[in-house]
Amino acid sequence: MAEQEEGVLVSTANAIGKAAGKVAALAGVKADQPKKTAAGKLPKKNKQRLPRRQKKAQKISANRAD
Repeated sequence: MAEQEEGVLVSTANAIGKAAGKVAALAGVKADQPKKTAAGKLPKKNKQRLPRRQKKAQKISANRAD
């Protein structure tokens, strides 16, 4: 019984919403849609990238110095 009552409530709410929308459209009211803001690109990082072998060689030489 509760499901039927919910169905009735939902259908009446939809009907009321449609009617209110039609009245508002006739009155010239427009729904304000939020403006989409484009996500900015991330800034480029200014760091030097080394190939894997050079990176490993630097790591090994740094460990030997310690």
